[in-house]
Amino acid sequence: MNNSDSPQRNNSQISETPQNRVRGRFHYAWVVAGVTFLTLLVTAGIRSTPGILIVPLEQEFGWTRATISIAVSVNLLLYGLMGPFAAAFFARFGIRRTMATALLLLAIGVSATTLMTKPWHMVLIWGVVVGCGSGMTAYSLSATVVNRWFTKSQGTVMGVLTASAATGQLVFLPILASLSHNHGWRVAAFIIAAAACIALPVVLMFMRNYPKDVGLLPYGEDGGETRTTPALQSGPAVNPFQVALNGLRRGMHSRDFWLLAGSFFICGASTNGLIGTHLIPACFDHGIPEVRAAGLLAFMGILDLAGTTLSGWLSDRYNSRYLLCWYYGLRGLSLLGLPFALSGPEWGLTAFALFYGLDWIATVPPTVRLTADAFGREHVGVMFGWIFASHQVGAALAATFAGTIRTYLGDYMIAFILSGIICLLASSLVLRINKTKRPDPVGESA
Repeated sequence: MNNSDSPQRNNSQISETPQNRVRGRFHYAWVVAGVTFLTLLVTAGIRSTPGILIVPLEQEFGWTRATISIAVSVNLLLYGLMGPFAAAFFARFGIRRTMATALLLLAIGVSATTLMTKPWHMVLIWGVVVGCGSGMTAYSLSATVVNRWFTKSQGTVMGVLTASAATGQLVFLPILASLSHNHGWRVAAFIIAAAACIALPVVLMFMRNYPKDVGLLPYGEDGGETRTTPALQSGPAVNPFQVALNGLRRGMHSRDFWLLAGSFFICGASTNGLIGTHLIPACFDHGIPEVRAAGLLAFMGILDLAGTTLSGWLSDRYNSRYLLCWYYGLRGLSLLGLPFALSGPEWGLTAFALFYGLDWIATVPPTVRLTADAFGREHVGVMFGWIFASHQVGAALAATFAGTIRTYLGDYMIAFILSGIICLLASSLVLRINKTKRPDPVGESA
């Protein structure tokens, strides 16, 4: 650990035991969780921006949705593939430095999109640069922070951090849609880049890598030696790419890894890739203005904030396999009804938003829990990074597939129906995860 990342402590602080400092003060883990939430909120707002840009780019440049979807797919793919390497970067360079680098990269990349005039510009800037920057603050960040800083209430904290994606959507989408409609999409891009610049100094000032950096044990750990996680505290000599690739090799030989990755592939295909990218254009096709459609997504964000937080609480108390079965099954039913909601009465789309919104990313806390059960808390960052990579591969393929379907068939119906069917398939797959393993006692384990 680099000493420059640790706060200076005076003699009286050093003489205090970690146990006394945990009991007598507000635990710094909540500050770290708050900074992480802010960072994930900003990156979620950036990742939700393509839904706002598709129609303006069509109108200004004449690009087809299939063409624009390629850039979005590259972004989604790199967002996922960076996850396991980001987890290794957290170990090699520290969480704070990695987060700061990611926010700087995002600010530069999003600002540069205002200069693009060719489709390949969008693929390079939005797809590669923004995709890599957002991937460095993917869900592997949440998993790493939770497992380093919390022993108690891990599922609940993971649920809240995961819900930052919904909160970012809630905060930014209506604002960006209004700015894009009234002042042009470039103004919207500059606003979201400015948000990344604001978050950057907060990370530099308040983020810390480990509880021991502030003389504490993880939250909920009462005594004894500070818990260590060898895979995460492996020291400066470890090659982060080797750590990530070792995790992949381990996963390739595990049935649980394939079940987790396969179900999360379907999760990505049915959320980021399909609804997150194409719901606003689909609403526009049915005569619903962009600002109103963005408001619908924001409403779904409010519901998902509640649903995902509740999911984290439930994953501390109930079998995560059964939770995932319900989540995927209900999501599949809602997607099967979406084409009819779009073409039917106004209340139908509101009912879809209510039903789907509560379930949007509720799958993340129980998936992280099952990953920790299968591979150990010390490996959860890298292993969940690879599982999340499969999520984004599914998202990338779905974004391209849905855009191509719309371009050549004129609507999204087939894309929505197929997505609903594979979600129902996922609801049966997840029941076999960790089936031969005895689960950890609820409430206190990863």
